[in-house]
Amino acid sequence: MFSIKRSKNNPIIKPNPDHEWESYATFNCCPIKVGKTTHIFYRALSAPKKFESTNFSLSTIGKDGKQFIFPVEPWERYGCEDPRVSYIDGMYYIFYTALSLFPFRGDGIKVAVAVSKDLKTIKERHLVTPFNAKAMSLFPEKINGKYTVVFAANTDDGSLAKVSIAQFKKITDIWDHDKWNEWYGERDKWSIDIPRGNNEQVEVGAPPIKTDYGWLLVYSHIKNYFSENKIFGIGALLLDFKDPQKIIAQTKTPFMVPETDYEKNGILSNIIFPSGVTLTGDNLEIFYGGADTVCASASMSLSSLLASMDFVKKQNAPDSVFIYRKSHKFSRLSQGPMLEPRADHPWESRAVFNPATIMLDNIVYILYRAMSEDNTSVIGCAESYDMISVKLRAVQPVYIPRASFEEKRIPNGNSGCEDPRLTLIEDRIYMTYTAYNGVDAPAIALTSIDIKDFKAGVWKWDKPILVSKSGVDDKDGALFPKKIKNKYALIHRVNHAITVDYSDTLQFKNRENFVNNIILAPRPGMWDSRKVGVAMSPILFKEGWLLIYHGIGEDGVYRVGAALLDRLNIEKVLGRTTYPIFEPETEYEKHGQINEVVFPCGAIVKDESIYIYYGQADSTIGVATIKIKNILESVGVL
Repeated sequence: MFSIKRSKNNPIIKPNPDHEWESYATFNCCPIKVGKTTHIFYRALSAPKKFESTNFSLSTIGKDGKQFIFPVEPWERYGCEDPRVSYIDGMYYIFYTALSLFPFRGDGIKVAVAVSKDLKTIKERHLVTPFNAKAMSLFPEKINGKYTVVFAANTDDGSLAKVSIAQFKKITDIWDHDKWNEWYGERDKWSIDIPRGNNEQVEVGAPPIKTDYGWLLVYSHIKNYFSENKIFGIGALLLDFKDPQKIIAQTKTPFMVPETDYEKNGILSNIIFPSGVTLTGDNLEIFYGGADTVCASASMSLSSLLASMDFVKKQNAPDSVFIYRKSHKFSRLSQGPMLEPRADHPWESRAVFNPATIMLDNIVYILYRAMSEDNTSVIGCAESYDMISVKLRAVQPVYIPRASFEEKRIPNGNSGCEDPRLTLIEDRIYMTYTAYNGVDAPAIALTSIDIKDFKAGVWKWDKPILVSKSGVDDKDGALFPKKIKNKYALIHRVNHAITVDYSDTLQFKNRENFVNNIILAPRPGMWDSRKVGVAMSPILFKEGWLLIYHGIGEDGVYRVGAALLDRLNIEKVLGRTTYPIFEPETEYEKHGQINEVVFPCGAIVKDESIYIYYGQADSTIGVATIKIKNILESVGVL
């Protein structure tokens, strides 16, 4: 429903070999605005050195390229980590993690704070917690007359680790250990119960910021926490103004996960760790560490982020949330399927689904996959004059298996011509489809027909050819309707990712040499984590090529998202929806041959809207629509 834009300048801060103290890594940055200037604090790591029989990198804190906080006191002797900056009562409070023991262990990892009036010098510094804790941030204003901090207590004991709130009457109470010992005795009542799935963990991220609807807390959402395959992503909470322990709304899954090289590869792999935010109007910018090596930032619309959240009590959600959700997702245009199997047609008696579409002379032609009781797939045809209902339907298939690569090899096994896509190029209609004989790997086949024959219902299709590499499981193929840099482009799915290959001709005789240039890959930890595939031929707008795609998550559900590709460099993704814009909701989408599936293969652009025609649970066919303006907003270009 919304898109995230990583800064074109990422990484915005990276190790500097000219400064020994920040030569190894610079990450987990936190901004603070002072007038028109934004200062950025960050954790810096020196190059590893031999220390007590092991290699040791010292963490200090930099600001705008200069070392600002470094060990002075015994309780921070072995490092100062992960700054979080807040401003209140005319002073800046820079909270950080102080390390007093080496090798590192819980009782030597605590919270400290440096206080500054001008961000040029440190007025004073204090050890804050007498117990193991990290990631403390100060709310930028008093709550119910009290100074309030959010932090993670007992972070180095997984069974005890909790995100917690603490409140104090005086600012100096924040570093009063007697106050903290009193708090620790009642610590359980101060925790924030952040919902999370099995094998997941949450950690405090950026300092909270105030919005019109509550305190926004951007946090670290860790998938596979109790395994070696951890994925550090980003989620968000909306907390009550007067009771910040009370969660008003939450993103149900991470809205950002490692995707770029600087997020996937570094000192530690697959980490994006939020550590600061700024808000300018509706633009929310998140600052984060990438792979514990560099600093980066990404921006998004705050209103669209809030609209994507699940509110604990729906009645507390502002009307704008429901308006945004409804307008930025595909809306169904009928109460039930527009096309269902017909028992009196043996060739389509089992299922009809995954339709391709094309509009000619204001008639929508729907070429759909039809299955017989022996699991043979052929292509049927129906026509619609109003975009929604079927007026004509062929009594015989308009395309049947004709080549060895799609003829049935195993009795009653799946075979035939599956999941067509249609593309008009000059005066011919090209149809790509998945060809399968039940033995060899699924392959992409291509045929074509003269547009006059197509409209007349004279089904004189060319002999099909394969346009994918032999022996490779290749599906979801579609052609770009225009040449890209004077070459034809085939977009297709290989190894669970959306790829593209090029050819001088539409025969794709170079198919055995395809290199499978990746356009869109699955995003581990998100709704499209297992595989992604193109829905239909990309649609050209002045902003770029709109790519509608299906994605499958760890739950096995097929959902729909969108991305925008550069007009000339189609391998450059300009924007991608964070959350799905269509997903199974109705009974006929949730239950069928394959449960929990919406699978579009065709789209029509008309009257400033896009209509998608889709398979419902591999059994029936439906139609849904969205305004062009809204889907382009969802991919982040308007």
